[in-house]
Parts: sequence; C-alpha cells; structure tokens
Amino acid sequence: MRALLEGGMNMKRLEQIDDGFRGRLIVSCQAPEGSGLRDSRIIAALAQAAVAGGAAGIRADGPDNIAAIRKGVSVPIIGIAKRKQNDGKVLITPSFESARELVEAGADAIALDCTSRGQRLGAFERLQRIRTELKVPALADIATFEEARAAQQAGADYVLTTLRGYTPETEHIREFDVQFVRDLASSLQTPVIAEGRIATPQQAASAIQAGAYAVIVGTAITRPDVIVRKFLSEIERVSQTVKGAYAIGVDLGATNTKFALAKSDGSLLWQGSQETPAMAGRSALLQHLYSVVALCARAAAERGVVPAAIGVATAGWVNPSEGNVIFATGNLPGWSGAEIRSELERAAGLPVAVANDANAMAVAERRFGLGKSVDNFLCLTLGTGVGGGCYVGGRLNQGAHFLGNAFGHIRIERPGLPCTCGQTGCLEVYANAAALVRYAGKGFASAQQVTKAASAGDVAAWSAMREYAGYLSRGLSTLVHVLDPELIVLSGGIAEGNQLLLEDLEEELAQLVIGWNKRRLRLALSDIACYGGVIGAAAVALEEVEHRSRNGAESV
Repeated sequence: MRALLEGGMNMKRLEQIDDGFRGRLIVSCQAPEGSGLRDSRIIAALAQAAVAGGAAGIRADGPDNIAAIRKGVSVPIIGIAKRKQNDGKVLITPSFESARELVEAGADAIALDCTSRGQRLGAFERLQRIRTELKVPALADIATFEEARAAQQAGADYVLTTLRGYTPETEHIREFDVQFVRDLASSLQTPVIAEGRIATPQQAASAIQAGAYAVIVGTAITRPDVIVRKFLSEIERVSQTVKGAYAIGVDLGATNTKFALAKSDGSLLWQGSQETPAMAGRSALLQHLYSVVALCARAAAERGVVPAAIGVATAGWVNPSEGNVIFATGNLPGWSGAEIRSELERAAGLPVAVANDANAMAVAERRFGLGKSVDNFLCLTLGTGVGGGCYVGGRLNQGAHFLGNAFGHIRIERPGLPCTCGQTGCLEVYANAAALVRYAGKGFASAQQVTKAASAGDVAAWSAMREYAGYLSRGLSTLVHVLDPELIVLSGGIAEGNQLLLEDLEEELAQLVIGWNKRRLRLALSDIACYGGVIGAAAVALEEVEHRSRNGAESV
C-alpha cells in the first residue's frame, strides 16, 4: 500500500523510523493549557528524560516545542499541531502549512486527524501532500475501523488508535481497547501504532502482543498531576476501606458452612457455623445460603452495621466473573452450574462475589496471614476434601479457565481408589479426613480424634498420621517441583494445631523433593485457618464493590 503513493517521499527516512519504532515505546510529551509544564524548556526536558529511559521516539505538539526537543534528542519526533476550528473543537494538524512548520522545526513525521471529521476537513489531501511535498511519513490518527481502512487507502504510513474514545462515535469507550488494536493489526497492511488511554505497562505490553507495531504513551508517563491524582485516589480508597467497611462472608464446605460479619481489616464482628446439607442438591444448597445470609443480615442490624457486600467461598471450581459454579465433585452433588451470584443478589439486594473456597483461603492468607510477606506460596485445606490455592509472583493463580489449583486431584496412585471427581487415585482420596480415619482403623470416629490421639502418643494414631503424611507429601512434592514456592500453609480441620503433621511432612518432603536443602521452603499451620475462607470471601467481596465503584465513576 505504501508503494502505491510513494511519490517523492524520503523512503530512507521511513525505513529508519520503521526500524527504530518496531516493538518499541514512543513517549508523547505534551501539556494542556494551564499546566505548569506548558513551557518548551520543560517539554524538552521531559523528552530527554524519556529518551534516557529508552523511548524510541517522541510525539510533541507545536513547532516551538519540537525545536526545543530536537536540540536535546536524536530519536525521531512525530510532530502535531493542535488548532481549534470554527466548530470550537481542536483538530490535529489542520493545514498543510502547520505541517510544514513542524517539519522545519525538526519533526521527522507528521500525525494528523483522519477521523470522519478530519476527512471532512481535508485530511487525506493534506496527508498526501505531507508525503510528496514535505517528504516525511504521514501518520493517521483514527478512532474506528472504517477510518483506519480509509486512511490505509489514502496512503498513510502508519495508523494510530489515538482518537478512539474521543469522537462522538466512540465516546462510550473509556478504557484502552486492546481488541481494537488486535482487529486492526490482523486486517490492515499498514502498521498499527497503539495510542490512547494506555495507563499501565501491562496494557502497553498487551498492545504489542496484539500486533501493534509500536506503542505511544503520554499522560501515564509525562503528566505528574494525573499520576499524583491516581496515587491519591488509591490511598483514599484504601483509607476509606480500612476505616470500617463490612461484608458478609460465607464459607460453604462439604461438612460445615461457616459465616461471619467481616471487617475490611480481616477482623470478625460476629460469626457462626451450621451443618451443610451437602447431599440435598442444588435447590437445598441455595436455600441454605439464603438462610445463612439472612441470619448474618439480622446480626448486622442488631449491631448497627450495614454490610457492603456478600462474599461466598464454595467447594468446587468457580467462575468469579460470572459468579457461578463451573464444576463440583460428588462432595456437593448437583452443585455444578449453580448461579450463586445472580440468585443471592436477587434475594439479598447486595453485590455478591463468589470464589473457590481454597482460593478464598489463599486470599485471606495473602491479606491477613502468613502470605503477607511472600509472593510465592501454596495454601492447602485438609478436611472433607483437599483443596488448594496459590500465589505466583504475588498474584492469585486461577488458570485460564478458572479451573486451576486442582491440588486434590493430582493422581498419586494408579489405578488407585475412586474419587468423587470421577477419576481414581487422586490425592484427595488419600489425604482427606476419611482417609486419616481409615489409616487409624477401628476405634476412631473422626480425623480430629486421630489427630488428638497421635499427639498424645497413641501408636495406631501416630502410625496413621505417618501414613497420611506420606501420601500428602507425594502430592506436595509435585507441586513444589512445578511451582517452587517459598511457603506452604496448611489449613482445615486436619491441619488445625497439628504440629506432628508438619514434622512428618518435613521429613517426607526432604526425601522426595529435588534440591530440598537448596530451597528456603517453610511449612506452617495457618493462623487464621478456622475462619480463613470466610475472611477471604469477605475480602474478595469488598474488592468487587470497590472495582464496581471505580468502573461506575469512570463511565459517567
């Protein structure tokens, strides 16, 4: 397409820009009217700092700024001239003469408004004259796919997403639209440069992954006033949260359901527990949740507290975006597909967040427990089932389909005993409460009895604990080899106060894990295990309220 309208343009200059921009960051150095930065010397200093940090190019407004920048940097400069038109709105590079002034000041390329409005005001004629008469690349600022295609046909050397979200047709778009970049990059022959509403390094990287030739970032780098406001906004948000927001937290387990009024700092104002009607089916479980939430609401009213949200942690794999259960094992038959969020929001009239119970436990450990000081840790819940959650690089891991962390379903025996998930030989069958009782033999009615007896020196119970630790360590060794955590936190009924289990696991893992002595891996019992799932569910719920609040404010 470029060759069609090559004309007299300096193709060597275009090739140099191509090579310099490919896969790189360009920084837009501009300041609005009234800003303390609106001075050519300051703009030039910002550009020099950006280049020192690795910027491959600069985008700047006005010949005075460009001339000042050119004295201090050698990278390509994309020039623009913002001028208010008769309709009262600014147009980017509205005339050929304004483009000429930019080139004479030192610009290596010119960007201009090629939206439908820009086209009505002669953008494509200017674009072609810029290429043929000024002999510099012309960059088309657009907002829609149709405008991008038209700019390509007109001979634009690059298409820029600069104006997406800033035109009447796209003003509903308030955030960086990476899918738009992906669609353009896959459909156009002309290189696409991503620009506009890019606020984080992660968004810039996602643009390159989506096929952008380069990325332009301005406000997020060169506007201290905006950056300061973002920091203040987050500080104020957290400060307000810490001052006293409450949520109803519910941890639906296969044996018991725990619930509480949880404060945003992790403390509990009130708590309770009921037996879970695990085998009664979906309708009964939902009714059980309704009654538990109603009980919490009454307790809140009695204490003069207004909950901001409801958080539900449940056994089974959960899609937190939809608030439903993707899949549940036979520990909760019929629970697969349960629409927890929509059902509870309709019944309770509060925002609802839903999480896997082990993930909720991991969130609680990260926010309020042993995981606060580490970025890579595993959290295992040992009870009726075996669940797990983990943080990798400081972020909760859930997997591409929210089906990650199936720690209890690592196969450790072949063929092995049948598991409630439908497979055989799973870790859960050998490391749940029923398994510990099975190893101890007759005379023990519960895992808690076995644990207590083992700690007291009972030989049968001690032997059962050793066997249990042997199986559990086989599953843990696989996780350690894959994830290399700094910490493993054990929670749930079997782990509670069970120092003997820790000692046995340390001994077993030392034999099974490669490079055990080279790792600084710590095993610990959770400090918040009893109501950790409840606390985590409440924390996730309050975070969801904050997220919805921020999005609502941005969309006004």
